[in-house]
Amino acid sequence: MTQIKDTERELQLFRLRLSVAGLVVFVCFGLLMLRFLWLQGIRHSEYAERAESNRISVVPAVPNRGLIVDRNGVILARNFSAYTLEITPSKLDRPLEVVIDELSKLVDIQPKDRKRFKRLTEESKTFESLPIRTRLSDEEVARFAAQGYRFPGVDIQARLFRQYPLGQTASHMIGYIGRVNKKDAERLEEGEDAANYRGTEYIGKEGLEKSYEKELHGITGYDEIEVSAGGRAVRTLSRTSPTPGNNLRLSVDIELQKIVEQAFGERRGALVAIEPATGDILAYVSMPTFDPNLFVEGIDVKSWDDLNTSLDKPLLNRPLIGTYPAGSTFKPYMALAALQSGKRTPEMAINDPGYFWFGNNKFRDDKEGGHGRVDMYKSIVQSCNTYYYNLANDLGIDAIHDFMSPFGFGRLTGVDLENERTGVLPSMEWKRKTYKKPDQQKWYAGETISVGIGQGYNSFTPLQLAHAIATLTNNGIVMKPHLVKMIENGTNKSRKLTVAKESFRIPLKQENVDFIKNAMIGVTKEGTSARSFMNAPYVSGGKTGTAQAASMSKSVKYDASKINERLRDHSLYIAFAPADKPKIALAIIVENAGFGAAAAAPIARLAMDYYLLGKKPNDPMPVIPKATTKPTNANDAAQTSNSKPEAAKPELVKPDTTKTSTSPSKGSAQ
Repeated sequence: MTQIKDTERELQLFRLRLSVAGLVVFVCFGLLMLRFLWLQGIRHSEYAERAESNRISVVPAVPNRGLIVDRNGVILARNFSAYTLEITPSKLDRPLEVVIDELSKLVDIQPKDRKRFKRLTEESKTFESLPIRTRLSDEEVARFAAQGYRFPGVDIQARLFRQYPLGQTASHMIGYIGRVNKKDAERLEEGEDAANYRGTEYIGKEGLEKSYEKELHGITGYDEIEVSAGGRAVRTLSRTSPTPGNNLRLSVDIELQKIVEQAFGERRGALVAIEPATGDILAYVSMPTFDPNLFVEGIDVKSWDDLNTSLDKPLLNRPLIGTYPAGSTFKPYMALAALQSGKRTPEMAINDPGYFWFGNNKFRDDKEGGHGRVDMYKSIVQSCNTYYYNLANDLGIDAIHDFMSPFGFGRLTGVDLENERTGVLPSMEWKRKTYKKPDQQKWYAGETISVGIGQGYNSFTPLQLAHAIATLTNNGIVMKPHLVKMIENGTNKSRKLTVAKESFRIPLKQENVDFIKNAMIGVTKEGTSARSFMNAPYVSGGKTGTAQAASMSKSVKYDASKINERLRDHSLYIAFAPADKPKIALAIIVENAGFGAAAAAPIARLAMDYYLLGKKPNDPMPVIPKATTKPTNANDAAQTSNSKPEAAKPELVKPDTTKTSTSPSKGSAQ
């Protein structure tokens, strides 16, 4: 039986299917149109920016680092051009490791070079040129030039490197730069200048290189490079040139620096010289020193171990973080405190029997039998300890602290170097905050006695000692000490001073300041440093000091020849010249060298002769004695019993208030 088709029904079914298909197509095209409108309309700018960034890559152009020069223009830190072997990974036709292995047959490539290059490739883009070896020799350049055709993507480039042409001279002051490590990178990323350090491989690590990093670095430029989808560089579209870093002109006279460093020889110690009227640091010496060039490309293991394990601690920045007792150099300030407070007059005198009893403790003077009748002038010129034992007890620890603090003792000077140490200027409050146990927090009256001669808890940096004598000779006008005198713009060469005004003034009576200065002049004329300044064509003032480096038993007589060299007393000296209008004030410490007059004062004389007269030592530098068998000055080696001093009223030697001449008789040299 033949089946009859329902044509009409099939036609309706076909039309339904066609309508559904048309609707589906319409919806799909509608969705595509909506997506098109979304991408091209609403999100156009965002995706256009993404597309452009994929096509164009920004490569940073690192600026030239600023120079560092001394006050006379002598270059202390500069840049020099050297050849560098560089690889652009995206241009290589072979695996990277194979290329490096073949290059090592032409150029010396050490494991540390490979390690550094691997790190650079992880942090950089494939089309950037990265150094695999720096500072190629002429022979290595010639060898590669002859075989360069075999290495597509490998080139020799000329780059700038940091150099310190004077080597070890003034290294603690100048510091050094080094490669950016992980810690540096994290710190830079968190800072405001993160973008300015894109592509930077080196950064200031110590000294002025670190504290003036932002000035020296400059402003990073950039190249806009068109790249292919595979990451290959196609062409350079534009370039924004980097702005070179600013130059630093220091206040330091590098010739003066050299003379002092040579005078120290193999001795350890520090010297800081300051121009009182301006705060300009004229010399900043820390001995022994080191070669900062070792650190630029990464110091080798042996050199690092030698520097770190040396007993002389060549990496220690002594003027900034080394702390020492002030010894007798503290006495002029004690005398000034007495004058200002009215506790003493210049004419008031004591009878010095050679010791001072306080409770059950006997504080000895340096001169056996004593100095006899001692007024204030004689106490400074002959460095009489007994006078200052008595004075310290009368003043009290807090009065001493409050007077000394404005001079910079136990305070940051604000010098333009990082990590300055505060030192210790003791007071009752300081002891309460420093110690945890109640019996340790109590200040005993007997502890004040040794503070009066610069010992006890007193501990100051050489920079603080220099700042204090500069402030005293500047009549109480405080100028912030600084190493950088001016900053010179790297582009237009305009200059700006770093310190232009005084910080503050200490209210001192001029007649009191003049008396102290006159007594310090007496030290160089007839006192403890007279021998060192004999026949000097200028008038200077000074004060010697001998500071204890280690505690000694009361029953043991000090004999340097029988003591380990590193346990012997330190030699100190503070000075200023010319006396009428000082142009230089300095503080010097020679570690474990004994009396200030024997070791420190002669170096101070050399420094002043050069700075004031332009005189350079023609003869070999004087050899600083290794030790002295003379008993140490009790100022710095005052022997007391180990028991705690009693707070009872001391047995004082009554002052003789009879008016006496201000010119003392000759005394023993310290």
